[in-house]
Amino acid sequence: MAMDHSALLGLLETLTAAEADDRVRLGMQRLYQELVDAEAAVKIGADRWERTDDRVAVRNGSRSRTLATTAGDLELRIPKLRTGSFFPALLERRRRIDQALFAVVMEAYVHGVSTRKVDDLVAALGVASGISKSEVSRICADLDEEVQAFRDRDLDAHDYPYVFLDATYCKARLNRRVVSQAVVVAIGVAADGKREVLGFDVGDSEDRAFWTGFLRTLRARGLSGVQLVISDAHEGLKAAISSVFLGATWQRCRVHWLRNLLTHVPKGHTEMVAAAIRTIFSQPTTAEVDTQFDTIAMMLGRQFPKLETLMTDAKTDVLAFGAFPKAHWKQIWSTNPLERVNKEIKRRTDVVGVFPNPAALLRLAGAVLIEQHDEWAVADRRYFAEHTMAMLTKTSPPTPSLTLTLAETDTRTA
Repeated sequence: MAMDHSALLGLLETLTAAEADDRVRLGMQRLYQELVDAEAAVKIGADRWERTDDRVAVRNGSRSRTLATTAGDLELRIPKLRTGSFFPALLERRRRIDQALFAVVMEAYVHGVSTRKVDDLVAALGVASGISKSEVSRICADLDEEVQAFRDRDLDAHDYPYVFLDATYCKARLNRRVVSQAVVVAIGVAADGKREVLGFDVGDSEDRAFWTGFLRTLRARGLSGVQLVISDAHEGLKAAISSVFLGATWQRCRVHWLRNLLTHVPKGHTEMVAAAIRTIFSQPTTAEVDTQFDTIAMMLGRQFPKLETLMTDAKTDVLAFGAFPKAHWKQIWSTNPLERVNKEIKRRTDVVGVFPNPAALLRLAGAVLIEQHDEWAVADRRYFAEHTMAMLTKTSPPTPSLTLTLAETDTRTA
């Protein structure tokens, strides 16, 4: 894309006023921006403000993107489209994550936690190990500011009928000891059918106080319209859900439930029991799911009496998905969508091993989650179609007995 005369004069004026080091950076920044805009014009079929019959999309503002180069950080603007998505081939989608990992490793090095493994990581990233402490501080401060801004953003623009909650564990140094820290994550499906990362935090454990505080921050930021919360059956988490999301239904993750159930079955029978239980979730209607559940529980109870009791006790919570649109069942009856996000966090954090402090862990996990959030935002497909999300407003799903019982318990003990 050729620059017009006025643009060239403007660039010349900017470069003249800049310091010598900034001139290279500004020149590269303008070059990269022109390349991005040129690629966007090809994608759209028209330049900015151009009228043409070949246009296939319309610009809808832009989002900022920082590209780290040897000339310095380049602040670029990536055009957004009203329909579809655009990301320039010139850039790397996961650049922010690599920068986050770089910051974490460098901070570990500066704080005396360096080992041969950390040095190998630095070399693998292509960064000279002699980087200055001031540069490390600048990188970490910039990333901390971005992560904090994302964690504090308002959530009141949409209702979020579905909320998924889970945690994954990583090692960090705390009070001169290496301890296990829980990275708790909440993702939601908005009323328009798109997924978002709602929030995340790092704490000492998954106890009720920690989860309750985390969920209350989501509510304080504007989280509303929650109809179904999907999670495992951790007691602290269940209690926190019942006290913060009053009136919402709780779906016990079927994968975690089956995993727990199989611990009560002899190893030689686990495949048979798992296959039998999976037939419950292959039924086409709510009534047939309910009937099949009772049938399988009774059948397994003849050989394993404890299984029948465990299945009967968990029935309401495991089958809570039946009160929601059938088109959503496969995505809401487990925390699998969040498990994939947690695997990406673990993949990145396992490279570091032990973090120098919980803040460093939060920094890297936050950068991973922000990148995932951005990818969902520009994805061509929604998680659920809008017309199926509209079904949620037509009926009000019943609240399962578990949530009511916990809420009543809280009232009595208050």
